[in-house]
Amino acid sequence: MRAQGRRMSIALGIDTGGTYTDAALVEYGTNRVLASAKALTTKHDLAIGIRQAVTRVLRDHPADVRLVSLSTTLATNAIVEGHGAPACALLIGYSGRIESEDRLAQRLGIEHVALISGGHLSNGNAYQDLDLNAASRAVAAYRDKVNAFAISGFFGTRNPSHELAVRDLVSEMCDLPITCGHELTHRLDALKRATTVSLNASLIPLLCDLIDAVERTMGEHQIVAPLMVVKGDGSLMRSEMARERPIETILSGPAASVVGAQHLAHAEEAVIVDMGGTTSDIAVVRDGRPRLSPRGAEVGQWRTMVEAIDVHTVGLGGDSRVWLSSDFRLHIGPRRVTPICLLAQVYHGVRETLQEQLARGKPQATDGEFLLLQRDVERSEGDHPPFEAEMLAALRRGPLSMDQVHTLMRHPSLYARYLESLERQRIIVRSGLTPTDAAHVLGEYHDWDVKASRLAAALMARRLGAQPLSLCQRIRRETSERIAREVITKVLSDDGSDGDTVAQAHLLVNRALRAETESTLGCALTLRPTLVAVGAPVHTYFPASARMLNSRLEIPEHTEVANAVGAVAGSVVHRVHAMVVPNENEEDYRVHLPDEVRRFATLPDATAYARARGQQLAFDGAQAAGAADIELRVDQRDSTAPVSEDFGGEIFLGTNLTLTAVGRPRLAEG
Repeated sequence: MRAQGRRMSIALGIDTGGTYTDAALVEYGTNRVLASAKALTTKHDLAIGIRQAVTRVLRDHPADVRLVSLSTTLATNAIVEGHGAPACALLIGYSGRIESEDRLAQRLGIEHVALISGGHLSNGNAYQDLDLNAASRAVAAYRDKVNAFAISGFFGTRNPSHELAVRDLVSEMCDLPITCGHELTHRLDALKRATTVSLNASLIPLLCDLIDAVERTMGEHQIVAPLMVVKGDGSLMRSEMARERPIETILSGPAASVVGAQHLAHAEEAVIVDMGGTTSDIAVVRDGRPRLSPRGAEVGQWRTMVEAIDVHTVGLGGDSRVWLSSDFRLHIGPRRVTPICLLAQVYHGVRETLQEQLARGKPQATDGEFLLLQRDVERSEGDHPPFEAEMLAALRRGPLSMDQVHTLMRHPSLYARYLESLERQRIIVRSGLTPTDAAHVLGEYHDWDVKASRLAAALMARRLGAQPLSLCQRIRRETSERIAREVITKVLSDDGSDGDTVAQAHLLVNRALRAETESTLGCALTLRPTLVAVGAPVHTYFPASARMLNSRLEIPEHTEVANAVGAVAGSVVHRVHAMVVPNENEEDYRVHLPDEVRRFATLPDATAYARARGQQLAFDGAQAAGAADIELRVDQRDSTAPVSEDFGGEIFLGTNLTLTAVGRPRLAEG
């Protein structure tokens, strides 16, 4: 590939989404998409889908790739589903200073916890002497049971010395990966910091396996280039750093979609919505920058201190399950299922089963739904339902209709939770009517089996006493309306509205979105920023959503691979936080840095050292993360308080410095 006689710098972006894994070849610097390919995401082994997508894009468009970047759902899914590797948290100085010590492992999301005497006070002074003997006993007890260690000291961000001492001890006693809390965050909150570092330890083996698989794929295609991984804030880091800090890749996928959409649409003020197969992710861009979550990334029931783009995630996508409740109300999502059109495209006999169900006189609640074996497993001896072996054997031969499954179960109502458990474990996956099927019926999508979608729509329409076409039009309308409603929820939340305000506003929103509502009060909404939509299904739903919001809509070119573009469009960003505070005697000053605490006689000396040392740490961190052409930024904020309203004057409380190093990823030599 050449342009006007000069050699292009080509980057390969890879994104693993809930339904598809995307690969895109991008001209580095301009973010011009040269080629793209898709493969179905193989959730039981993400590497399979990645290899298929990369092979397809390079087979059709061979290129000299000088950079590879990956955004992945692995860390997020592993945390939500509790699939992390065994790890042990060594907590220094926590005993007696936190509640519910007996449930610590559960609260941290890992298997083992050891409490060790030590820790510090908020001023960086020792709270207790560090008990290295206790640490040694804990390491000896757990090193053969875990894959990684996490270390967190009470007020370790104010003085990391105890964390560093225990890290050195663990290194001497075993070769397992080690993460310290002060390496991941500068914020105060001992339990959240312990949670962050514990989850990080449990993710290290998983992300290392994925990176190994991606590197093998690169080797198969003779790609010799740096491999980067997208962080939750949209920036990039080298795969070597990601191996040590996988927790920073949570929400990697949504971050890549926001960065990719922003670059493709050249948006400075926008509400960006990435609609995939499983979810829709909504983020706000102001002054050309995505808003970061002020609370840190939240995944499942765990709150972390990871800096991440503030994304509102909704269980609504092209593959959301369309279903009827017992009172015949139509629902869309939040569960993801395999679209009927895709199932019928892959497996012969599905369409015939749908025709048989439509031909029989009495409609059934299970009409149009199937189960498919997604991950075959060896089931150990235990308390399993009597029909399990027969059902799994039948599923190995192909999908079963829910009628067939219930016949095997004999008493399906008793085993509903059993099936749900198999779905949560991804042993089986459900297939049914989805918005993707509705788009096939409406003629807006043609990739898979249109006739199967029509049959599934006819089965549900019969239960509602409606026509299949009108049902699909309703699915499209209600999906568009739900998108508009969730955009409003996100914007109201960002504007500072609380839950009650949002609930009250939705009364007016309903009238604005449904002009036909009979009311003496009419409402109109205007979304001022541009609505930018990315993802394969957006052409079907977002024009109506934009009309409801009276907003300008932009669907950029290559919207279907925006996430893969975002994987290579980001910069390398490394931040270091430093703090200068007066000592209790107010005669000298302490500098708190990520790796040390120092005292200085004067405030100017303390501040100068904090700036210089912090900048050096930021520069070194950006280099280690794979950056070139690094620029440094300094944000300094001084805190003071009035002495008295009567006497005037102020006292110095402290200075907070954020030292940021920003650079572009380092490319392979041309």
